[in-house]
Amino acid sequence: MKILIVGGVAGGMSAATRMRRLDEAAEIIVFERGHYVSFANCGLPYYVGGLIEDRSALLLQTPESLASRFRLDVRIDHEVIGIDRAARTVSVRDAVTGTVTTEGYDRLVLAAGATTRSVLPAGSDLPVHTLRTVDDVDQITALLTRATGPGPAATVSAVVIGAGFIGLEAVENLVLRGVQVTAVEFAGQVLGPLDPEMAAPVAAVLKAHGVDVRVDTSVRGASAGRVLLSDGTDVGADLIIEATGVLPDTSLAAAAGLRIGESGAIWVDDTQRTSDPLIYAVGDGAEKVDAISGGPTRIAMAGLANRHGRAAADSIADSAGDSAAGASGVAVAAEPAFGVAIVGVFGTTVAMVGWSERRLLASGRGHRVVHTHPSDHAGYYPGAEQMSVKLLVDAATDAILGAQIVGGHGVDKRIDVIATAMAGGLTASALSRLELAYAPQYGSAKDPINQLGYVADNLAAGTTRSLQWHELAAALAAGEVLVDVRTAGEFAAGSIPGAINVPLDELRDRFGDLPAGPLVVHCQVGQRGHTAARLLSQLGREVRNLDGGYKTWAAGAAALAASPRAAVASAPPVSPVVPTLSTERIVA
Repeated sequence: MKILIVGGVAGGMSAATRMRRLDEAAEIIVFERGHYVSFANCGLPYYVGGLIEDRSALLLQTPESLASRFRLDVRIDHEVIGIDRAARTVSVRDAVTGTVTTEGYDRLVLAAGATTRSVLPAGSDLPVHTLRTVDDVDQITALLTRATGPGPAATVSAVVIGAGFIGLEAVENLVLRGVQVTAVEFAGQVLGPLDPEMAAPVAAVLKAHGVDVRVDTSVRGASAGRVLLSDGTDVGADLIIEATGVLPDTSLAAAAGLRIGESGAIWVDDTQRTSDPLIYAVGDGAEKVDAISGGPTRIAMAGLANRHGRAAADSIADSAGDSAAGASGVAVAAEPAFGVAIVGVFGTTVAMVGWSERRLLASGRGHRVVHTHPSDHAGYYPGAEQMSVKLLVDAATDAILGAQIVGGHGVDKRIDVIATAMAGGLTASALSRLELAYAPQYGSAKDPINQLGYVADNLAAGTTRSLQWHELAAALAAGEVLVDVRTAGEFAAGSIPGAINVPLDELRDRFGDLPAGPLVVHCQVGQRGHTAARLLSQLGREVRNLDGGYKTWAAGAAALAASPRAAVASAPPVSPVVPTLSTERIVA
């Protein structure tokens, strides 16, 4: 069997090496239009920042090493420019000589990846780069080296367009190189997939590290070392990095008449087969199935590319019916994608899985929300760090629909537990019953995951009723009374306008002093508010607990103050008061 693979790196090389392990006799040719067939693209920003010092560490495999170990014929600087499905051939252009040749195939795998999306107006005379290839980082690091030495230290400035995952990694690593950075984001917040109250602390961390964060802003032009912004200002820049996202590269597939899916990526079945049964597609260019909706989606993640490259090889081996080793592939239907993602920003970890509250509201799907602010490990053990956790739950089934976590240590562990629970079909309430590893330096006897389950279970059972931060203004306008059950000292340090302060430990004695009518109670993070709500409800009062307490409300208020477009839905203004968000995470 002759198998051609278009594109290397994650998806293409996973397909190639898995195919070789399944079939020693197969002829496998990989065409890579760039000069590097296997490199650590996720490590590129950290080479720019100097955290990865050895450039060769980014180069995982070479054509020579792949030929030696896997007997792969890897042809770098070769671009597939056309597919003749009837003849089962591809046209290949040698980027060095310009020669075009034809190569036949029995099976074809498309792993061309994605293309960058530029929003910069034409005419810029500043250096403009993306951050996707080894050539990109070579050019960026060379520019920074020229700009910063030798001689007296020079001030270097950069504009990063886009404050998503790659954009923030670029921002962080440029700052580590001593560059003054302006982050420009068209949306109303950084990290658009997050809900606004979860993104606000990330923006605070960026600003604490000297980053000029501009949301609701776009670039109008660039010349003479200045970048003109849509807010009427201009900022200095020695270079521009575009990190405005990617689009699936479907040009080759579309020209060949392959079906393009509703999401705009190449349509594939659950074994990565395209509309042509002899052609497969994997990686960022291939459509995925959304685990929450069951519909088509685009998710550009290295883990999925690797997984689907392997799946394509299994499917090809199964379709062949045999292999030299007698071990055909074990083709398994691809699992839907949850979109698990994580990024580090100046020591703060941001992770997410599934859908956001904003997306659930837009789709009209009934849901419940849980905010908690636990420590990553036991508070009495030194170095405990607080994290902010948000869980989205189906209102009818208690299924977990999504989660977002912002914090320090332990964020990665908790998002992976939640993602695994979602894949296994566990309900939100079932999180309370998970048995997780515990020692005081690693967690708590009531792990943050268990705590999410406890709150979710209380909501599902009707033990308590909650209110979201963006729903508070409407509740107060309707006549509900806000009761802050924190201590007098906490109340004096910062409070929600209109709240009356009755500390929890005084609530039983002062119960009769509370105004008549429905109540909303809150504390700092939600736990004391729950205790107060249980007490008041048993005393006959109608009461709801402000989910996540003052800390969540303050983050939401800060997000709306930065941009009204950051609203979860059509939330009314929360307050004219803009709380200051602390970037300190150490709580013990």
